[in-house]
Amino acid sequence: SSNHKDIGSLYLWFSFIMFLTGGAMAMVIRAELFQPGLQLVEPNFFNQMTTVHGLIMVFGAVMPAFTGLANWLIPMMIGAPDMALPPMNNWSFWILPFAFTMLLSSLFMEGGGPNFGWTFYAPLSTTYSPDSTALFVFAIHIMGISSMMGAINVIVTIVNLRAPGMTWMKLPLFVWTWLITAFLLIAVMPVLAGAVTMVLTDMFFGTSFFDTAGRGDPVMFQHIFWFFGHPEV
Repeated sequence: SSNHKDIGSLYLWFSFIMFLTGGAMAMVIRAELFQPGLQLVEPNFFNQMTTVHGLIMVFGAVMPAFTGLANWLIPMMIGAPDMALPPMNNWSFWILPFAFTMLLSSLFMEGGGPNFGWTFYAPLSTTYSPDSTALFVFAIHIMGISSMMGAINVIVTIVNLRAPGMTWMKLPLFVWTWLITAFLLIAVMPVLAGAVTMVLTDMFFGTSFFDTAGRGDPVMFQHIFWFFGHPEV
């Protein structure tokens, strides 16, 4: 379906499933930390759970929930028949299950899944990380593409499909907040894509963006990552 309500519901169901998945990982984390000296899981597995839990909660539970809400409410609030670009709306949802399948499948690779924390600071995510980092990077790319397509759709819908008489100053506050959020997403998602691509090339293609031995700078990673991170939050 490319109906905005159906897609909104799909987003909300997907986010609920991801919430349960991330919650299961949180249970592993909390069980391990239940008392000092308790060893329920391998330290490396604990790190993998911490990483993937964070990524799933941020990109899989929180963001799709808000996007689903936007899909449901924005057309109704501005008197539009649907989102402006229904096929793109559909696609921006349906690539998400594949992104998260890829992220979760990284846990079953030799060497284990990403184990460097959800903020994946260099050099933990470059010099000291397992090969499954590549899957993590591609998953993040797909999530970013999905977010940007959703944001483009929101902007085009709000600008072009308002009912006659629905002036800018009569827009509900929810619609205004999403218009601003959509611009922020388009601004910051390519920056995250750049950061993870540099992580990928540092690991597999011999670059040294974040490696001081090659005149790179690990602190640059933090600057690039938080240029994405704070507007995203």
